[in-house]
This record gives sequence, C-alpha cells and structure tokens, in this order.
Amino acid sequence: MIENGNTDEIRRSTGVAGLDEVLHGGLLPGRTYLVRGGPGTGKTMLGLHFLTAGARLGERTLFITVEESTEQIRKDAGVLGFDLGGVRFVDLTPGSEFFTKAQSYDIFTPAEVEREPTTRMIVKEIEALRPDRVFLEAMTQFRYLSPDAFQYHKQVLSLLRFLEERGATVLFTSEGSDITTDEHLQFLSDGVLNLESSSAGRAVTVIKFRGSDYEPGSHSLRLTGHGMEVYPRLVPGQHGHTFARDVVGSGIRGIDEQLHGGIERGTVTVITGPTGVGKTTLGMSFAKEAAARGERTCVYLIEEAVETMLERSESLGIPAREMIARGTLSAVHVEPLRYGPDELAHIVQEEVEKRQTKIVMLDSVAGYRLFVQGVDLAKHLHALCTYLRNMGVTVLLVNEVENITGDFAATEIGISHLADNIVFLRYLELRGRLERAVGVLKKRVSGFESTLREFDISPLGIRVGRPLTELRGILTGYPDLASPPGNSSRAA
Repeated sequence: MIENGNTDEIRRSTGVAGLDEVLHGGLLPGRTYLVRGGPGTGKTMLGLHFLTAGARLGERTLFITVEESTEQIRKDAGVLGFDLGGVRFVDLTPGSEFFTKAQSYDIFTPAEVEREPTTRMIVKEIEALRPDRVFLEAMTQFRYLSPDAFQYHKQVLSLLRFLEERGATVLFTSEGSDITTDEHLQFLSDGVLNLESSSAGRAVTVIKFRGSDYEPGSHSLRLTGHGMEVYPRLVPGQHGHTFARDVVGSGIRGIDEQLHGGIERGTVTVITGPTGVGKTTLGMSFAKEAAARGERTCVYLIEEAVETMLERSESLGIPAREMIARGTLSAVHVEPLRYGPDELAHIVQEEVEKRQTKIVMLDSVAGYRLFVQGVDLAKHLHALCTYLRNMGVTVLLVNEVENITGDFAATEIGISHLADNIVFLRYLELRGRLERAVGVLKKRVSGFESTLREFDISPLGIRVGRPLTELRGILTGYPDLASPPGNSSRAA
C-alpha cells in the first residue's frame, strides 16, 4: 500500500513502480479499474503484478479467469518469476469434457443455463475469501452469458457493485473487437488503463481515473522476462534545484576564448558539423576538463561503440579509461531500436540524481531521432534538455549535418531553438587541402567571439589557431585569401 501525498487515503500499488508514479501513488481502494488492450499487450502480466504485490503485504487476493486455465496461468507466471502462492483462483474456463459431451440445450439458451452456476461460483468464493484485491480476465467473456446487451450491462454493473460493497479493489480486462466492444465497460469503471503495442513501441495511457489526478499522455512500457516495466513521460517542471551558474571550460585555449571563458553550467550546447570533423572529440575535451575538477560526465553513444570512442580519445591525449576508473566518466551505448524515449529519459534521470553527474553528452541527435520513431523529436528532446537544465546539468548535443562543405546549416532537423549555445565545425577546401574551422554561432548568457578559427586534431590533441581574419567566404566551404598567404594563422 502507498500513502498518497495529496490525500490521506492509502493507495494500493499496481506492483509496477513506474505505473504507480503515473497514477500518483497507485489505485484508490475499493474501486474498479478496466485494463484494455489487444492480445499480447500485457494485461494478464499487469494483473499478476497487482495480485502478487497485495499478497506480499498479506492481503487476500483472487484471480477470476474466464479465458485461460489456472494451470496455464501458474505455468506462465512461474516462467516470469511470479510467486502465486498467496493468490486464490476461480477457474471459469470450460474443461475438455464440455467438448466431448457435446451438451445441447433444447428449451433454454446456453446463456441462461451457464449463467447461474457461473454466478454462484463467483459469489461463493467472494463471500468465503472476502478478497482485498480481485483480478478478472476477461470481463467481455460474460457477454456470452447474457441474452442481449441490456442484460449484459446489468450483469456487469451488478458484479462490480457486489465486489465494491465487499471492499475489493478490482482490476478487470477487456478484449475489444468488432463483435464485443468495451465502451460500456469504460463508463462503468472508475478508471481505464489502455495498453497498446505498435511499430513505435509499447505504451500505457490512463484514459480515466476518478477521484485523483494522474500523469496524462502516453508512457513507455516494456514487457521483460521478469514482468512489466513502465517509464513515465518526463515532466521537467517537477524536477530541479538551485545551482551556481559558473563557467565550464573545455581546457582548449582557443575554444574558451571564442566562448569568452566557456559555457555556463545548466545550459544546452549543440556541437554541430559534418561527419569526422571532431564533434565528439571536442565534447570529450569538456569531459576531460570536468574530470580535473572532480566532476562526473556521462556520454550516451547511440551510433558509435564505446570501445571505439575510448580508443580515439586515448589516441588524442584524453585519458578516458582512467576517467572511467576514477568515476568521473561513464560511457554508455544505448540502442535506439531497443529503448523508447521515455525509457532513455529514465536512464538519464537515474544517472543524474543517483550519481550527481554534472555533464551529459548525447551523441548524436540523429541517432536520438530513432528513439522517437515518428513522434515529435523536438518535443521529447526539449523535455529531456529542460529537465537537465533545471537540475544544473550542462548538456552537450552532438549534431551531424550532411554537407561536407558549402551550404552552411547549423542543424538540419530544427533543434537550434533548444540550444543556449551553438558551436559549429566546418571543413574548408584551402590550397588543395581539406582543413577545419570552428566558430560560435549563438550564446545566450554572454557574448562570444564572432570570428572563425583554424581547428586541427593531431595525436597531441585539439589545436585551435588565432582568428582567420585573412579569409573570406569560409561558410561557403571555398574561402578566398583576403591577404597574402604568408599571413596564415599559427596554432595557439
């Protein structure tokens, strides 16, 4: 049971921590809740969580099954690790003798004949056990015990009232179809939880929840080998604390000069540029400098293997493995086709709140787009970045643009508005060679240097030269010399 901070009422946990969070503490006792969704969406699994959570607290729990035999339910539950020792069953499924005897009814309809023993069995068990929790699967099957829709409606309403009057908190499922809709069940219940599975992933949505507030919208859901996991949609406004807006430097003199000292803590910086230009390496330079201050950075790699990033960093003088050993760096590969955006946000949230991480780098934004799979990219990324800002975390977003040279674009997927700072890297064709340049396009909190500088990566690390004032047309990718070649820049 869970105490809700908004009321004095003790709530009943669903057994799924993330879902309890969505429901602001759990289910209200003595009420009825409909769990709807197609086959394989996790309805039975949620019922198992609900009943076993109660059994662990010493509550009386009852599973009424109309579709699947008790034996099969116990077998499947055991595979998932559920202990049903404290759960009592009422099995209303037909046995094999129903088919072999081929019963027929000449005077009364099958519904009239079968309804009375079914009702009698349920009443007997409820009166004997007086359960605190009841899970009924599936209520729509009772449709076949009623001669018409009106009688079905009365039967369901009477059953739910019977359970409520005896103090039970009830979870029941429906299987909506063209033949048996569940609209009336939604009206009769105190709450409706909708489970769905699509190409975009699994999700749970609370459609109705009488007597309490809840977190609206769709929340990511995962069915695992040990049960159901729910990852509530991140609401940035519910998180945050005060922090000092000090400056976070990169340790590279030229970059910090361009940024007038560095980037401010609790801001979002987009590091943008074409492939191979040095975006991740520049981000790792901020991580190296943070490690020198004893601060922790977490890098989420979506497109690149962790080992590849570590090897490249080590070859450029960034002691990434040593930083990991000291606990000042975490490098995590996240597979976008495995996780949803809410699940990734949950992973980041745990990293920040449990390990006091000060810098989070997401590499890359293009890879993150695979997490949302057709959902609004900017909406999810905005929620994540706003949460991190509120927590005083410095965010680095690595963004790749397609053009190698020419046709300058800071970003190509409309995320510039999320950034407090934009640092861009460019390739230049200069004297028959492909060179690099770095510049600052945007900085909200303070001023910045408006000129571009030469940017070079060598085994000694990143070198940034003085401003390229002798060149013009740099953003086109094909610069012209505005002064004699002898005045070219030197590394600083």
